[in-house]
Amino acid sequence: QVHLVESGGGLVQAGGSLRLSCAASGRPISTYAMGWFRQAPGKEREFVAAKAWNGGNILYVDSVKGRFTIDRDNAKNTVYLQMNSLKPEDTAVYYCAADRYGSASDFKPDYWGKGTQVTVSS
Repeated sequence: QVHLVESGGGLVQAGGSLRLSCAASGRPISTYAMGWFRQAPGKEREFVAAKAWNGGNILYVDSVKGRFTIDRDNAKNTVYLQMNSLKPEDTAVYYCAADRYGSASDFKPDYWGKGTQVTVSS
């Protein structure tokens, strides 16, 4: 089992930045793909970003390309999502996720965090 805990969410004005962190415990994440999803009220959960186990493949949903950056620090067992140029449509609960198979291109999480709220005001 991998336990994932997100932090860093909050309220920010449009154009601002936030950095989300996801601390993993229970197992090393060094061989897992790690990523982020988000879900706005009344909407389906959507994929945001993922990074393969070795960092060789990084994927983003089109709407965040050029604004968001996913990074991982296996030594700290932590994954990050740097969010810049935030827009009101980025408002959602953001969830950290881990995939045992290590693939970013076929990212099917086995473990989920409970989420952190990001609210972007216009």
